[in-house]
Amino acid sequence: MLPLFAALVAASTAVLIFAGGLVTSTGSGLSVPDWPNTYGWFMFAFPMSKMVGGIFYEHTHRLIASTVGFLIVVLAVWLGRAEPRPWVRRLGYLALGAVIFQGILGGITVLWYLPDAISIAHASLAQILFCLTVTIALATSSGWRRGYGQGDDRTLQHIAIATTVVIYAQILIGATMRHTGAGLAIPDFPLSFGHVIPPYWDSKIAIHFAHRVGAATVTVLIGATTGHVFFHHARRGELRRPAILLLVLLVLQITLGAITVLGNKPFIINSLHVVNGALVLVTSLVLTLRAHRSRFAPHVARAFLPDDLSDEAPRATSEARRAKSGEIRDATKEYGGARA
Repeated sequence: MLPLFAALVAASTAVLIFAGGLVTSTGSGLSVPDWPNTYGWFMFAFPMSKMVGGIFYEHTHRLIASTVGFLIVVLAVWLGRAEPRPWVRRLGYLALGAVIFQGILGGITVLWYLPDAISIAHASLAQILFCLTVTIALATSSGWRRGYGQGDDRTLQHIAIATTVVIYAQILIGATMRHTGAGLAIPDFPLSFGHVIPPYWDSKIAIHFAHRVGAATVTVLIGATTGHVFFHHARRGELRRPAILLLVLLVLQITLGAITVLGNKPFIINSLHVVNGALVLVTSLVLTLRAHRSRFAPHVARAFLPDDLSDEAPRATSEARRAKSGEIRDATKEYGGARA
């Protein structure tokens, strides 16, 4: 049950990111001006009939966030009681701390009237929280515990780490672009004002163009990572599947980004662009973790060895030594008796 619940928590975090994207895309961040209440109402008692316009998006986001927070509390407690691996338990505690801090940042964002720095930090921490919940779901899955046992590929490990880090940096630039109003600073695509490089600049154009350069860099790195997987590990399903998914999500992300610009930021497409970017990140993370899976093998083997077998090898060795000593003593006695 724990793996299923962890997967549910990870999926609910993705829903939360989409809901947050809707709030930003519809400009609903201050539709509910107080926090943690909603127009003086206890959050879960706020009448459905009053959830209209931007209030619907902001209040729904708060409800989903509270639900995700509760689920992560349950997950952290469950891991603390049932998970034998210390590093997985620590991930649960980190996720709990992250979701608490995320809620505080959300409240500050409202009470301080959407300061850019806090809003960007709020969006960026959401991605880290998603990575934590996905990592927990992966680490508790049966496939991870069985192991893949194919040895290390240092080249793949290094490329995959670089790809995941750059994807996260790209998401940070995207969050900066969204919260500084630079999403349409360059109104055409794929060119920039009809040129490869913008012919004139300001701060918003610079942020927007940095996001496009980041997208090109991510595309190259994903191509290198997936190409390495297909060329060297085509038979390893645990690597091939996320590699294929990564390519599909990349194509979808570029398409959504183009529609966002050319369509004047339709809010649904814009929000899908946000959550799909998060899916690109965690898919790359899963591929990276699976590439490093053999490094976790000794810890997994000890953690999941039954208690009655955990000292079986030492006990068997000790018993064998005692038996051998007994045989030697018996042989000595028989030799002594024969001489007598």
